[in-house]
Amino acid sequence: MSNKEAKTLDERIDRIYKMAEEHFGEVRFVGIKRHAKIGWVAKIQFDEFESLVAEGEDAIDALKTLRKRISKIIDRYNMV
Repeated sequence: MSNKEAKTLDERIDRIYKMAEEHFGEVRFVGIKRHAKIGWVAKIQFDEFESLVAEGEDAIDALKTLRKRISKIIDRYNMV
């Protein structure tokens, strides 16, 4: 086992918010909620772009998926 502390949901949301804000500019909100049929849904909404949504089996999985999606978009943008 490592001595690293587990990240809280708030820390994960803050990381996603900061990463998106640095690259895209204004971010309206980053949030997560439990949907009855789908499971956990993480969402980021921008002022100038459409929102991005990611699903997961639990809250942490949904946030990780959303962060990976944003990272891929940023990487593709930087390649051009």
